[in-house]
Amino acid sequence: MGRSASVFQALLVFLITIIETQWSSVSGMYCADMASTVYRPHSVTITEFGAVGDGVTLNTKAFQNAIFYLNSFADKGGAQLFVPAGRWLTGGFSLISHLTLSLDKDAVIIGSPHSSDWPVIDPLPSYGHGRELPGGRHQSLIFGSHLTDVIITGANGTIDGQGAIWWDWFHNNTLNYTRPHLVELMYSTNVVISNLTFKNSPFWNIHPVYCSQVIVEHVTILAPLNSPNTDGINPDSSTNVCISHCYVRNGDDVIVIKSGWDEYGISFAQPSSNISISNITGETGGGAGIAIGSEMSGGISEVRAEGLRIVNSLHGIRIKTAPGRGGYVRNVYIANVSMHNVSMAIRINGNYGEHPDNNYDRNALPIISNITIQNVVGVDVGVAGILEGIEGDNFSSICISNVSLSVQSRHPWNCSLIQGYSNSVTPESCEQLRTDCEETSICYDGGSSLAVGSRASIHNKPSANILLNSLLQLVSL
Repeated sequence: MGRSASVFQALLVFLITIIETQWSSVSGMYCADMASTVYRPHSVTITEFGAVGDGVTLNTKAFQNAIFYLNSFADKGGAQLFVPAGRWLTGGFSLISHLTLSLDKDAVIIGSPHSSDWPVIDPLPSYGHGRELPGGRHQSLIFGSHLTDVIITGANGTIDGQGAIWWDWFHNNTLNYTRPHLVELMYSTNVVISNLTFKNSPFWNIHPVYCSQVIVEHVTILAPLNSPNTDGINPDSSTNVCISHCYVRNGDDVIVIKSGWDEYGISFAQPSSNISISNITGETGGGAGIAIGSEMSGGISEVRAEGLRIVNSLHGIRIKTAPGRGGYVRNVYIANVSMHNVSMAIRINGNYGEHPDNNYDRNALPIISNITIQNVVGVDVGVAGILEGIEGDNFSSICISNVSLSVQSRHPWNCSLIQGYSNSVTPESCEQLRTDCEETSICYDGGSSLAVGSRASIHNKPSANILLNSLLQLVSL
C-alpha cells in the first residue's frame, strides 16, 4: 500500500509537470509583457524616516512619509522602499505608482491591533456597501487606487494582519465597519505581488479589484483553519490575472473569483475575465480550493485553472450564485486536480445566501454555462458532487471527464436543474450528465473555441492521458 501511494504521488507530480508545460504559453498570454521585477534607480530604507522595528512603535507616519518622498521619483524610473529585518508595527498606508515595496526575509510588517489605525473608506461601487455591514469599510493594511507599475515583494518576508482581534469582534457582533484586507489595489494596472508570506488577515488576504495585468506568484498565505472569511486571493472585477505557485492554508476559499454583488454589480458591469490559476496547493477549513462567486453579478468568464492540490478541505471546486445575482459564469476550465480528505469534491450551488439589501431583482437570474472539469483524482472524498441549478434557470454545458474519486458516501452525486455531459467518471456521474461528451457537441476546452468535445481535448494530450489512466488504476487498488 505504501509503495502504491509513493508511485501514485510520483506519477501525479510528473503528470502535472507535463500539463504545466503544455499550458504555459496560454497562461502567459493573459499577463504578457509583464515583468515580475523592475529595476528602480532610487531606493530608500524605512528607517531613514524614523521607523523602529521593535514590534511596539507605531510606524504608520514613517511609511506615509517615505512613500510621499518617493513620489518625486515616479517620473524618473520609479523607486523602491526597502523594509529591513525587524517587526514593523503600522496602521494602513497607501502606495503610489512606479513603486516597489520590498521586504527583507526577516522583515515582518505587523497590522495595528487598534481599529482606529485602519482608516474607513467608501464601499466598493460594485457592492453597494461594506461586505459585512452597511456603510463604509476599513481600508486594507496596504492599499492603492488608480496606480500603475506596483510591485510588492520580498525574500519571503512577512505581512501579518494580527487578525485574531478582528475575528473576535466579528464573532461577538461588535464590528462597526467591514473588516479590512491585508492588500487591496483598486483601478490599477501592472501589479505584481510575489515572494511573500501573508498571515492572519482580518478578512480577505489579497484583493485586486477593478484591476488589469496582475501577477500573484510564489506567495504563502496562512491563517487558522477556523478563521472567518480569510480568503486567500480574490481577483474581483479584474482582467488578465495570473496566479501561480502559491501555498494557502486558511479558513475560507483558497482562491475565489468575484465580480460584484446583486444590483450593484449588475449596474457597475465590470466582469472578471482572462484569469489563469496554476500550481496551487491549498487547505481550507471552511471553503473551497477554487471557488467562483457568490458575488458574480458583473460576470465571470475565460477562467483556466490547472495543477491544483487540495487537501483536508470542505470543498474542492465550487461555484456559488443565487437568484438576484444576474450576471454570468461561463467558459471555465478546471483541470489536473488532486484532492485528499475533501468533504465534497465538486459543488455548484444556485441558491447561495446573502444579498446586500432588499432592493435586488429577484428575477435577475445568473447564466451558468460552459463549465469543464477534467483530469481529477481524489482519495478520502466524502461526496463526489452536489450540482444544483435554479428553477427556471437550468445551468448548462456542465462537462465532467476523466474524474476518479474514492468516495465514502453511498450517494456520491446529487444533481438537479442542470444539463451537461460526462465521460470516464468514477463513481458514475448523475443522470443529468450521462450524455457522453464524445457523442454530443460542445464542452469548453479552455481555448477560444467551444467546438471541442472533452474526450477530443484529452486525446490531444496523449502522454498526459496515459499517465492519468495509470493514476486511476492505482486509486482503485
